[in-house]
Amino acid sequence: MAIKKPNKGINKKAIIALLIVTALLAVALLLALRYYNRIFAPSVQAPQGQQVELYIPSNPEFEEVMALLKHSGAIDNLKDFAWVARRKGYHNRPRGGRYLLKNGMSNNEVVNLLRAGLQSPINVTFNNIRTHNELAGQLAKRLEPDSLAFLQALTDPDLLSQYDAAPHTILGIILPNTYQMFWTTSPETFIERMHSEYLKFWNEERLAQADALRLTPLQIATLASIVDEETIREDEKPRVAGLYLNRLDRGMRLQADPTIKFAIGDFTVNRILTKDLQTESPYNTYLHAGLPPGPIRMPSISGINAVLQHEKHQYLYMCAKDDFSGYHAFARTLRQHNNNAARYRQALNRQRIYR
Repeated sequence: MAIKKPNKGINKKAIIALLIVTALLAVALLLALRYYNRIFAPSVQAPQGQQVELYIPSNPEFEEVMALLKHSGAIDNLKDFAWVARRKGYHNRPRGGRYLLKNGMSNNEVVNLLRAGLQSPINVTFNNIRTHNELAGQLAKRLEPDSLAFLQALTDPDLLSQYDAAPHTILGIILPNTYQMFWTTSPETFIERMHSEYLKFWNEERLAQADALRLTPLQIATLASIVDEETIREDEKPRVAGLYLNRLDRGMRLQADPTIKFAIGDFTVNRILTKDLQTESPYNTYLHAGLPPGPIRMPSISGINAVLQHEKHQYLYMCAKDDFSGYHAFARTLRQHNNNAARYRQALNRQRIYR
């Protein structure tokens, strides 16, 4: 019986085919690995344990986003990032905001974050605010809109009327505090947020306390603003508030010097002159009885609480102490007050403080 010899031609063809298949698989694997790395491999480079803050203005162009990423130095390979962004459609609808890019994030994660507009909030703090301009300036330091945009909103009667406020009362419904907000918060959204916080603050308990004083929340805020300007001593605020409430109950004019400073437009003066008391203004509590039309500054929460939880006493007069400690000398009678005022004037004269 004859023995067949192996077909060497077939073996060679099989080997060549196997090599080709292997090469194709290797190329495919390399391409797959390349695409995987483009999409899923770590791309963001940030110091260990830190994050890169990326601020993208509202309504940006994709090229603007790319320029900001390049400037930040956060992305390892911008070409790969752009490739992923285009395939996920981000280049057609980039969104503004403040984003935190964590070390080791992939291009896919960054694109998903930016495409969804998942901003990281920012802490916005403001206190000791006297004017609309001051508030607008503080907000512009932390949020995207400029100070002019905030000032226009804070003085827009039509906008403020939606919240039962007006330019001369808006500071009474904005409570100084620290708030978390998105960097792109608009002035209109800011006012809406502040009104929401105001409603939360004026809960049933506080409303009941205000009602017991026969005052509205705005009137409480107005009186609190005077108290805040009258004394720098937190522990003295309830006593000062009690004094003004005593005068209101008796129908006496408040005769509050801070309202004169507001009327003349100068809070820096250390001495109120007789001519200042004649300044015609609805905020001049030497000329007009009752509370002014609105707050003379943004009232502090401690000032509001001082009015709501005021000290009960019989004082009707007060004058700054002659030791310049920031505290006041309180009096029940005009004679006692005149003596205190004389001592304070003498102290001013000794220090040569005439204005």
